[in-house]
Amino acid sequence: MTKLSVNINKIATIRNARGGNNPNVVQVAKDCERFGAQGITVHPRPDERHITRQDVYDLKKVVTTEFNIEGYPDERFMAMVKEVKPEQATLVPDPPGVLTSNAGWDTVVHEEFLKGVISELKAVGIRVSIFVAPEIDMIEGAAKVGTDRIELYTEMYASTYEEDKVKAIADYKLAAAKAKELGLGINAGHDLDLKNLAYLKQEIPFMDEVSIGHALVCDALYLGLENTIQLYLRELK
Repeated sequence: MTKLSVNINKIATIRNARGGNNPNVVQVAKDCERFGAQGITVHPRPDERHITRQDVYDLKKVVTTEFNIEGYPDERFMAMVKEVKPEQATLVPDPPGVLTSNAGWDTVVHEEFLKGVISELKAVGIRVSIFVAPEIDMIEGAAKVGTDRIELYTEMYASTYEEDKVKAIADYKLAAAKAKELGLGINAGHDLDLKNLAYLKQEIPFMDEVSIGHALVCDALYLGLENTIQLYLRELK
């Protein structure tokens, strides 16, 4: 079964636009789980433009499925994650101030750095996933640095899906097969939605998890949060 982890960053963005606590990020996370989500993902950035540091600590108290914290592994992030101890930490190569994650790790160039931060997180019992492009050398590099899982960066798949879905998925199938061969778990995320999710699942049926936020929250504006989560779960069956 491929699990659905709901990224609630956009909920925090809406809250922060007005101040106060509406919508309530903690309550939305609890409701997502109640409606069927099998995980909650957050990406706290240094400027706290959506998820704040306090949100991370508040969510840790209530998330009963899998808590996944994404971020660039600087000293601030590492200290927080080692203290909170989520089920999973997803490491992304985002520089400060970037709008959204837009690239995977170069696991060859950053091999020693990744080995160090991954070993730190695994030492305190946190499963580690790293964001990578669907390139065989990057997958092989991921295995060398000791990560438990990779998260396939699916923007390229999503952006070309409607033009030629067979071509769009080709590199991802090869990358996923190599990851499986090397004993890595496989997550996926970025620009996945109700149009392209089922085909991704069909072609890579052994994915462990997909993390979806922006499209899911946009759909929920029209369809309601409970109904939307059920629709995404249906696409993964």
